[in-house]
Amino acid sequence: MYDLIVIGAGPGGYEAAAHAGRLGMKTLLAEKEFIGGTCLNVGCIPTKTFLKSARLFSECRSAAAYGVEIAGAKWNQAAVVQRKNKVVSTLTRGVEALLKKNRVEVVRAAARLQSAGLVQVGDRRLEARNILIATGARPAVPPIPGIDSPSVLDSTAVLNLTEVPARVAVIGGGYIGLELAGFFFAAGAAVTVLEMLPRIASGSDADISSRLQQAFKKSGVTLKTSCKVTRIEGNRISCLDDQGAAFETEAECIVNATGRVPVVQDLGLEELGIDLDRKGIKVDERGRTSLPGVWACGDVTGRRQLAHAATREGLVAVNEMAGRRDRIRYEAIPSVIYTHPEVACVGWTEEELKAQGKEYKKALVPMAVAGRFLVENEGGSGVVKVLAGARYGEILGVHMLGDLSSEFIVAAAQMMEMEMRIADVEKVVFPHPTVSEALKLALLEIA
Repeated sequence: MYDLIVIGAGPGGYEAAAHAGRLGMKTLLAEKEFIGGTCLNVGCIPTKTFLKSARLFSECRSAAAYGVEIAGAKWNQAAVVQRKNKVVSTLTRGVEALLKKNRVEVVRAAARLQSAGLVQVGDRRLEARNILIATGARPAVPPIPGIDSPSVLDSTAVLNLTEVPARVAVIGGGYIGLELAGFFFAAGAAVTVLEMLPRIASGSDADISSRLQQAFKKSGVTLKTSCKVTRIEGNRISCLDDQGAAFETEAECIVNATGRVPVVQDLGLEELGIDLDRKGIKVDERGRTSLPGVWACGDVTGRRQLAHAATREGLVAVNEMAGRRDRIRYEAIPSVIYTHPEVACVGWTEEELKAQGKEYKKALVPMAVAGRFLVENEGGSGVVKVLAGARYGEILGVHMLGDLSSEFIVAAAQMMEMEMRIADVEKVVFPHPTVSEALKLALLEIA
């Protein structure tokens, strides 16, 4: 009898399993494909490895602005892929060591629920007091005729390209599509982004996404918003614009970045009557499903498709299993889009606060108020937006556009998690010179 069987070894699953091991729970982790899941193997880590190479290449070409002359910089896509594989391999070994250290039994096999306390793992039937489903998500395949064309690659397949195509079309202007678009453009491709909604990064605060859109256009990436892709034939993409007029574009490589859907197939969920819909498995704020003893975390729940959200959800679920009361505050979970410039945010957007009828105050200041930003970003643009309650000054949202913002958005997330007010933040000392000082100045502007 196991205390916990975890199905899926992504960030939510392996972190939950390791935590359960630390708490003395007898734990088994079942994974049929990748230790580390999508994030480590074909998602977060590989794409950020690619983006690091792209950033260095861009800096080489613009180094003269910093007084450094670099001639003859060349892009080697095969070497970029090789380095990506090396990084992934290193981190995978780290995850395996973490699981071993915490006495987690790892089984490389598919798993399927037989009942609330019984799981088929490979050819074994195992009993468990608790089952945590952490099977993640996979690339969505929209109903576009020709989406299965050989010229169409999803966000997983593009990571193995050994040459940069001359022309790339990205279907989808969310965080996956934008990061890949930025990578290919920096690597030398002509890039077009086709987005069905009126603006890219539509989940972000409107002030931020509109400025990101301007930055993309200024860089040379072609953006087609309010654009519906109707058909793909070979390298040709047929579309309709916001007026319903037809147009076509061509690309050697077409990237399907239209989002991700939860992996819920072949788990026995329907047979056991576990409540789920097209977004994923329904859970409460502590990770419990509709079937006692069965829990879920991460992308499979459809709540926040972020690796760090999955990790927190898994830890909350394990704590609850162990009788340690816990909860997750989704409004305090930060998110980042690793474009150039970066987007980092936490909390409510201004549009959401208006929809709620919430009274608020706001400040919008340029990143350039921080000397370090000017030092690091010659000709770069950036902004910090802070939203706070009109009456008490509680921090409701922080939204930033500008490189290095990903490294200090955690400060804003902690402020929200601790329910800090603007008056409380006045006592916090921000180091100088850092880009984070732009956040401090935005907070003080509201005060």
